[in-house]
Amino acid sequence: MDRQAFGALLTSRLPPEIVVLDPDVIAAHSGDRSEFLAPGRPWALLRPRDTSEVAAAVRVCADHGVPIVPRGAGSGVAGGAVAGDGCVVLSVMAMDRIHEIDTANLLAVVGPGVLNADLCDAVAAHGLWYPPDPASRAICSIGGNVATNAGGLCCVKYGVTREYVLGLEVVLADARVCSVGRRTVKGVAGYDLTALFVGSEGTLGIVTEVTLRLRPAPPPAVTMTAFFDSLADAGRAISAISTSTTPSLLEVMDATTLAAVEAWTRMDLDTSAAALVLAQSDSGAGAVDQLAAMAAAARRAGASYVAETADPDEGAQLLTARRLAYPALERLGAAVMNDIAVPLGGVTAAIGAVEEIARRHDVRVGTFGHAGDGNLHPTVVFDRHDPDSVARAEAAYHDMAAAALALGGTITGEHGIGLLKRDHLEHEAGAAAIDLQAAIKGALDPDGILNPGKVLNRRG
Repeated sequence: MDRQAFGALLTSRLPPEIVVLDPDVIAAHSGDRSEFLAPGRPWALLRPRDTSEVAAAVRVCADHGVPIVPRGAGSGVAGGAVAGDGCVVLSVMAMDRIHEIDTANLLAVVGPGVLNADLCDAVAAHGLWYPPDPASRAICSIGGNVATNAGGLCCVKYGVTREYVLGLEVVLADARVCSVGRRTVKGVAGYDLTALFVGSEGTLGIVTEVTLRLRPAPPPAVTMTAFFDSLADAGRAISAISTSTTPSLLEVMDATTLAAVEAWTRMDLDTSAAALVLAQSDSGAGAVDQLAAMAAAARRAGASYVAETADPDEGAQLLTARRLAYPALERLGAAVMNDIAVPLGGVTAAIGAVEEIARRHDVRVGTFGHAGDGNLHPTVVFDRHDPDSVARAEAAYHDMAAAALALGGTITGEHGIGLLKRDHLEHEAGAAAIDLQAAIKGALDPDGILNPGKVLNRRG
């Protein structure tokens, strides 16, 4: 069956309004924000509005062996939503309803197309809070967050997406609809299939509904900023804060990132500093004391400047500077954001390793990230129109994965494997674990039609 015939079949078997065959529109939905990857030519784009339409779409594709590439908002940076030739792209963004906010049981039931920030705003109106908060929360979807087990700035204290997913509705590769998980706080009825689907990047099933834990809104946070003349001093402060207090946020930005943010925002950041450490506490009555302790730790570590504020607006402004790190670097050229994590004591060594990689390959790298849990986002800036610049940037990007493993870390903390990091996975997981993962993929998707080639380069 060719592209035209399959397009006609989709239109006859599915509601015509959810089938898009315009090549330009399809092309616009064939990639994500990753670099180094050229999307293929999908046959169609589908925009189902509910679970039944997803199941019907999967049924048609399964019957004819046509691969499906699920996608959310397309904000991923690891190539998880990059489409290949002859596939169908299935966007969940029309499934954008918040079905339920249950204030008594502290949960929400949402479609995968709901944006993270929209969910946060909706539950905040009820005095509640959804903690996972990627810096891209204004543009990333809950479905994408589930697919990659996304983290965010607050995960140092509150954890990542998996800790907040109670249950899922999933369309399997054979078009069956499966509900996993629960609405209760506790539950160990059988294998933890919910956790299995979280972080699976659409390779095991297509998530069509998510039941999420909520929390009461925390007290307003107090904020500390500290500038350092050396990465070593910043590392000592991060270590001291992590081991002696319980910050709700602990972030770091290096000199390259500081300069990029300041050039864009004119926030009067100290661009002569080697690093900025940003910390918050939301511990209520004890927050001011904790803030003082964090500031004292920064000063003992050699901070050149320390500022403390209990003003929520000032704290939010400083947090904006951190959230703008990636788009600020993007203004300097093409940018590919990496995602490595190391044990807490290795943050300074990881930043140093990234700087050495940047020097070796003669590329510009801005490093920022979640210092409190060792998750860093070194971002390579390059000229995508210069083949030599692209080659050096790609080599630097992949060397960072090896550096993270050498420090006892992981090749990805919250962005997933996608296509970009697939070849590094066995170096971290080992052959036996890869065999096990391939067996799971083979059991749930024996024909390999769900996001083929992502995460693993083979199936059981």
